[in-house]
Amino acid sequence: MSLVAAAVCPHPPLLLPEVAAGAAHELDDLRSACHVAVTHLTSASVDLLIVVGADTTTVRRRPPFGGTLSPWGIDRPVGELGGDQLPLSLLIGAWLAPAASGFQSVAATASPDECAQLGRGLAAEAARVGLLVLGDASACRSEKAPGYRDPRAEPFDAAVAGALAKADTEALLRVDPGLAGELLVAGRAPWQVLAGAAEGVAWAHTELLYDDAPYGVGYLVASWR
Repeated sequence: MSLVAAAVCPHPPLLLPEVAAGAAHELDDLRSACHVAVTHLTSASVDLLIVVGADTTTVRRRPPFGGTLSPWGIDRPVGELGGDQLPLSLLIGAWLAPAASGFQSVAATASPDECAQLGRGLAAEAARVGLLVLGDASACRSEKAPGYRDPRAEPFDAAVAGALAKADTEALLRVDPGLAGELLVAGRAPWQVLAGAAEGVAWAHTELLYDDAPYGVGYLVASWR
């Protein structure tokens, strides 16, 4: 039982063209990269596809999986309604991968060790596990960013991008939770869940498909398979 494929994507509501409205074209390259990463993931013949994203608590979600984007300006349903509203990270995951059968939130405050242990458990759930990991990088890349400009943000994001490009799990587990919190990084805990799940895996292909910071927020897309 092991992880056989993974995709890493950000989770801005603007990924949905209906939310972005007139500015939808500005994220076309990001949407395309996410589509490629998820296509690689879903083409890997996995037995279990699990979406992982940050929230306030670490919880394995139960079906039906879905919710609405009304808190982000548009009453657009995603997935199956009727259950608990998914947090934004998992909601975007449900939109990107409607065939996913598992949804796991991880507390944004979870330690690297806790994240890695969760990842190991997820990888052991089936013979062939795939993970869709949602998380934004720093939200401090420009004066107009949610956290304004922080000179530490760009090198932080570059280090994570390098780790994702090479599937460097040790580097991902070294990401400092304190610094990530100061830079408003939403992806730190999910990335470290992925690192735990991927320990010891020899990947045939790893690639970074997108690395940019529109609106001052770092967005990274990667594919491991």
